[in-house]
Amino acid sequence: MKIHDISLTITPKIPVWPGDTNVWLERVERIENGDMDNLSQMKMGVHTGTHIDAPYHFVQEGIKVDALSLDTLVGACQVIQVGEEIEKITASVISGTNISPEIPRVLFKTRNSGLWLRSEYEFDRDFVGISEDGASALVDLGMQLVGIDYLSVAPFDSSKPVHDILLEAGMILLEGADLSKITPGIYTLICLPIKLGETEGAPARAILIEDWKP
Repeated sequence: MKIHDISLTITPKIPVWPGDTNVWLERVERIENGDMDNLSQMKMGVHTGTHIDAPYHFVQEGIKVDALSLDTLVGACQVIQVGEEIEKITASVISGTNISPEIPRVLFKTRNSGLWLRSEYEFDRDFVGISEDGASALVDLGMQLVGIDYLSVAPFDSSKPVHDILLEAGMILLEGADLSKITPGIYTLICLPIKLGETEGAPARAILIEDWKP
C-alpha cells in the first residue's frame, strides 16, 4: 500500500482566486520569545488551496459542506491524464479517455500540474478547465465527484455555467488537487473537508491510496 498526499501546502504564498482573501498565517505566540507555547492564527477563504465545492456554492437549495456524504468523498477514484496540448476538457476529450462509468469519482491531471511542480505562485488565468459540454458529459456518465489540478474545475472565462451544470447534478467538486507526482490509474480517494457549518466550500486534506485492500 502506498499513500499519496495530493493536498497543497497552505502558506501566504499560495495563489488564490482573484478577489479572494490572501492567506494570513502567523505564529502569534512563540516559545523563543518567552511564551508558554507556539500558537498560530490564520485568515483565508474557504476555497483556498486544495478544497471542495459543495452544491450550495452555485445552487441556492444545494447541499452544504456539513451535510455532504462521506460515501462520495471516500472510495474508488480514477485519475485521468489529458494531453499537454489540451486547452479545455471537452465532451470530445472525455470520450477519448478511458473513464469508467462504474467508478463515480474522477480527477483530471492536466498541464496545470506543472504549475505546482514549479512552485509558481502567481494565479494563472490560462489554466485548463472543463468546458460546458464536458461538464454535461460527466453528468451523463454519472460521476459523483469530479476534481482537477487547479483552483477551479471551470475555465476562468466560464466559471458559472460549468459549475451550474456540475453542482445542479449534485456533484462534489475537488479543486486544487496536486497531481504533479501521480501516475494515471485507479486509486482509493480519501478527501476530508473541514466540517464547516452552513458553508459552500471548505479546505480539504486529500490523499490517494494505491493497492489498498480493506
